[in-house]
Amino acid sequence: MLLLSETSAGYGLFRLTDKKILKMDADQVAEAFQDSDKAQKALSLVAFSMFKDTKDAMEEATALLEAKMGKKLKKFLKTNIVVPELSEKLAVIDSKLGATINKKFAIECVHTETVRELMRGLRHHMQELVEGMDEKAVNQMSLGLAHTMSRFKLKFSPDKVDTMIIQAVGLLDDLDKELNNFAMRLREWYGWHFPELAKIVGDNMVYAKVVKVMGMRSNCKNTDFAELGLPDEVVAELRKGAEVSFGTDITEEDLEHILILCERVIELMKYRAELANYLKLRMTTIAPNLTYMVGELIGARLISHAGSLMNLAKHPASTVQILGAEKSLFRALKNKSATPKYGLLYHAGLVGQSAPKLKGKISRVLAAKLSLCIRVDALGDDQDAKVGKEWKEVVEKRLTSLEDGSGGIKRGMAKADQKAFKAKENVEKHNEDDDAPIAAEPKKKKPKQEEPMKKVKGEEVKDEEAEDEAPKEKKEKEEKQRSTRRSCRN
Repeated sequence: MLLLSETSAGYGLFRLTDKKILKMDADQVAEAFQDSDKAQKALSLVAFSMFKDTKDAMEEATALLEAKMGKKLKKFLKTNIVVPELSEKLAVIDSKLGATINKKFAIECVHTETVRELMRGLRHHMQELVEGMDEKAVNQMSLGLAHTMSRFKLKFSPDKVDTMIIQAVGLLDDLDKELNNFAMRLREWYGWHFPELAKIVGDNMVYAKVVKVMGMRSNCKNTDFAELGLPDEVVAELRKGAEVSFGTDITEEDLEHILILCERVIELMKYRAELANYLKLRMTTIAPNLTYMVGELIGARLISHAGSLMNLAKHPASTVQILGAEKSLFRALKNKSATPKYGLLYHAGLVGQSAPKLKGKISRVLAAKLSLCIRVDALGDDQDAKVGKEWKEVVEKRLTSLEDGSGGIKRGMAKADQKAFKAKENVEKHNEDDDAPIAAEPKKKKPKQEEPMKKVKGEEVKDEEAEDEAPKEKKEKEEKQRSTRRSCRN
């Protein structure tokens, strides 16, 4: 039996001289390879092919990971087994690789637990079985090949950089929530001392900087706000508000904790800006067409919601359109009501600038073009947003046509001549009853009989017994009613 060994240095072919080992159990095979002398007696080297460099080793290792034969392995097996016409079985560590070798060269391959133990013993005594192989050199080759393979996987993996985008956009959303909480807490806390400041300064970043520079409101007169870039009108309003403020006094200890919160808000604001810039650069590099169509923030949220850029590329346009509105979709399906028309795409610029009646149509058009851009980004190699620019112009033209009222006419279709289809007054219409099959006559419903009404003193009253009376009796009653009315008048 022959044994095929794949190492970081090259391919080795060994012959099993001791046939008794094949009948041993896994534990007995392990005992047989405890010493190097026993290993040399059990195995003998047939051929060994060294790799030229790390690139050659990486190509062969990549092919082996996919259970395929590289060029080096094909040449090695053809030279040492096929050409000499050896009829021995070949023991391999991977059963899928054995099936590939059998299909290509018709070599019978073996893969059992005994073979696994043989391979383990072979690798353990590789330096003694192969002359001129240094242990340090082999370790360096293995380390270099491992690093190269890691870089190769990281470079060509479709999920490699998506993780960075997903984590960045998730952290950005968390920062926005925390910043809103911190800024609201700062305004409420410092508002007890200077409540007028919240109306004068609206931005949270500027508010925190003003509180940090000013401190107590009594220092407002002597504080220089030129460093913050505030206009003179705002500064004058600040000083005027500090003079007439109805806030309560606070201690130095309270102010100290408020200033620490101000520093925290300013730091988080700066880090949030850096993170947004980092996300923009990442999205422009990885998904330029998606970023050009809807922006880096919405594009990153779409990738995060789908799990990766490749998963997002597999979604159809209808799924991209309602991505982010799954709860409302299932609720609508359960209640048999209208399904949502948009999800995360509602915040896109093209959808936001459209009229409320046109948002559904524009989101559908945008999702159709956006799905094409996502597939180009996921499967293409271009770093330019050529496809995104072309499709964005198409969506913008569609939006303008819908706003002008000519959105019903599609591109490449002529408008129908409505005058030719107008029915003329004197033209005889085709009678469809002549061509229709004879059907059973429907049952006629009995017409409802109206209840007779009585008039008493100018009011209408229903007479329930009038249906059963004869017409003569009705005339007599009418005459009696007339006589009573005359008597009443007199």
